[in-house]
Amino acid sequence: MNDTRHRANAVDNSVASPCISVCAMLEGAGVCIGCFRTLDEIGEWSRLDDAGKRAVLAALPARRAALGFVDDVKEAGDAER
Repeated sequence: MNDTRHRANAVDNSVASPCISVCAMLEGAGVCIGCFRTLDEIGEWSRLDDAGKRAVLAALPARRAALGFVDDVKEAGDAER
């Protein structure tokens, strides 16, 4: 195998996609209901470098919270307090 191609593939896979195979756009918000990425972010994912992927990932929790989606585990923990 060509070492350059192998290294490129290794880099492409170093930051995991947030996709959970629940792919449907949330009407009005313009984000996927499963991963909370925009169509542009989803389309560009495979071309982003690691820093770009991490930037997208960093934006997802706030985007999810702003849309009123609460993490079940966190919500359960908060209820116990």
